[in-house]
Amino acid sequence: MIVNRREILSTFGVAAATGIQSGAVASGSERINEMTVLSRIRNLDVVALFARDMPAMRRFYEDVMEFPLERELYPEWVEYRVGSSLVVMTRLGLMFHDAPTPPGSLSVMLAFKVAPKQVDECAAALVAKGIKLESPPTDQPWQHRTLFFRDPDGNVLEIYADI
Repeated sequence: MIVNRREILSTFGVAAATGIQSGAVASGSERINEMTVLSRIRNLDVVALFARDMPAMRRFYEDVMEFPLERELYPEWVEYRVGSSLVVMTRLGLMFHDAPTPPGSLSVMLAFKVAPKQVDECAAALVAKGIKLESPPTDQPWQHRTLFFRDPDGNVLEIYADI
């Protein structure tokens, strides 16, 4: 069975999302523009963590991770600057009303890049602050030196360097 591109796209709802009507034929340039607008995204600027325990999470990211507070809109919405990105700490119910992630369930993994020798330095600093490492500094087969640990909500954090 031979299937053309339009049939594949409409199967996955792309035709409806891009405004291509059934039976309509888009020109080459229209198709390229419609198909690549999302592929032009180049930065992840904001990561929002929905905290189960806001005070513990704030202490962790401010005191342990030493992330500079960018701004606090109110006690349940704080933003930390990490390089060119923001890590936002908030709670469920302000914008979204999903059920909270059950305790002990992994919700997100964040990876922070440093220089190669800093992976071991970060590990020592974390241990000195009483943080249990899930995995000590390790050279991985994918050419990263990594260490893994968790925040108070159980999210996995990685500090890594290219090696």
